Amino acid sequence: MPDVTTDSAEAASTTVQRQGEAAFFDVDNTMMKGASLFHVARKMYQKKAFTLRDAAGFAWKQAKFILRGENMNDVHSVQDSAQKLAAGISAEFVQQLGEEVYDEMIVSKIWPGTKALAQEHLKKGRQVWLVTATPVEVAGVIAARLKLTGALGTVAEIQDGVYTGRLVGEVLHGAAKGRAVRDLALAQGLDLSRCWAYSDSYNDIPLLTAVGNPVAINPDARLRRHARDHNWPIYDYRSGRRAATMGLQAATGAGIVYGLWKGIASMRRK
Repeated sequence: MPDVTTDSAEAASTTVQRQGEAAFFDVDNTMMKGASLFHVARKMYQKKAFTLRDAAGFAWKQAKFILRGENMNDVHSVQDSAQKLAAGISAEFVQQLGEEVYDEMIVSKIWPGTKALAQEHLKKGRQVWLVTATPVEVAGVIAARLKLTGALGTVAEIQDGVYTGRLVGEVLHGAAKGRAVRDLALAQGLDLSRCWAYSDSYNDIPLLTAVGNPVAINPDARLRRHARDHNWPIYDYRSGRRAATMGLQAATGAGIVYGLWKGIASMRRK
């Protein structure tokens, strides 16, 4: 089971566990716009943890992520790159980095509609968990700042206070999310048939089908079709998405790369 970060109020824990209900939220493109790991990489670049070339690679993957949605190969590629770049970095540094990334970059990317859904679950006495491939340290910061119950995330191996560049277990993605939620339900006494799950990606079908109340948020095309076929609720908070997508698709590959490079160059000057 992936690492768990919690920030729940003790006074409410007894009531929540007695009810046995919870809501599980994916992070990237569900709780926030884009990929959280991209912002971690951007911050690491600002702190000179890696090169401009590495940063440009992350920027390109972030652009694809926003344009076409989550892709399994992209997720694993980003995770592999991040693990290699993190090797030798102290765990204390990454924890501080997570706090800075949230304050400077992620907070403005949170979808107000998704945040409101999470808060409504909390008001009704349910646990609210983030379930994400994002490193658990970053997921934990997001959960704490949003005053959620906690977070399940991908766990990196730490030895002598520094990251080794290897994972503990597997990337929390796809089928792994379903297994993680079932493990958590056993540990917390949750009845998954009375729980909710929210995601934007068809890859998260294992998470969505693990609960009695699946919901698609900002869904990719495959998840939208699946949700419609199964009469799942669909919430889309992306204003002007069609026009933006058409504009990006009309742009040349060279134009996109140039724009990204200029953005990275601007970040570098700052």
